[in-house]
Amino acid sequence: MARIGVLHPGEMGAAVGAVLAGAGHVVLWSPAGRSEATARRAAAAGLVDAGSVGELTRRCDTILSVCPPHAALDVAREAAGFGGVFVDANAVSPATTRAVGAIVEDGGATFVDGGIVGAPPRAAGDTRLYLSGAAAAEVATLFDGTIVATPVLSDRVGDASAMKMAYAGYTKGAAALVLAVRALARESGLEPALLADWEESLPELPRRSLQAARSAATKGWRWDFEMEEIAATFAAAGLPDGFHRAAAELFRRAPRIDGAHADDATLDAVMRELAR
Repeated sequence: MARIGVLHPGEMGAAVGAVLAGAGHVVLWSPAGRSEATARRAAAAGLVDAGSVGELTRRCDTILSVCPPHAALDVAREAAGFGGVFVDANAVSPATTRAVGAIVEDGGATFVDGGIVGAPPRAAGDTRLYLSGAAAAEVATLFDGTIVATPVLSDRVGDASAMKMAYAGYTKGAAALVLAVRALARESGLEPALLADWEESLPELPRRSLQAARSAATKGWRWDFEMEEIAATFAAAGLPDGFHRAAAELFRRAPRIDGAHADDATLDAVMRELAR
């Protein structure tokens, strides 16, 4: 049984924490500065209230950082002085991951790079936590027997993050593209004609465009930074980065709608903002 801290239990972090708690580990979180919604998620996941982040770092052997990508560096700074294994499992570029690693290693921690692919874990096959770094295999064992797969890629920090960037570069980049195309057709007065053609030639796209609108409305506020991180990853590899920078702009323009459904009303709200 390990003592694992989760910073901070959003939808993904709480679900991963629940898996670890179900495996018999003690999983802690800190309510300092967190919302009531976060507290409810943590309680439902069976996480233990550690009080402050400082107390969490004192009591834990491992810390798992799962937060919006723009907060990854700040969360690492919160854990300054932690001497255990720090896993950054955020949607950030290899360069940002290495910066996070430098922060926590300066404070005495062992750093492991992580990249979560898939949905929050509810059943086997939903979620893969890719890992890389010298202590990656040690972290993988924490999930033994659980529904979360933990492929170890290498001992190189940056590989797990690059895997996440490549995966999300397609899945979330494709969501931005289908939204942009439908917005163009609407602004050109050709949306009904495009939808009719899609129904015949690419029948999955009308549904995918609705799902993309829902994602933009509920998650665009954090996906925009993720697109910038993906763009930086492309640029570092000598590849064109413009598409994902454009995707970031699309997600920045999307309205923020809590609890949005994949319906025409959400699509209309998103389309109004995309073409402004």
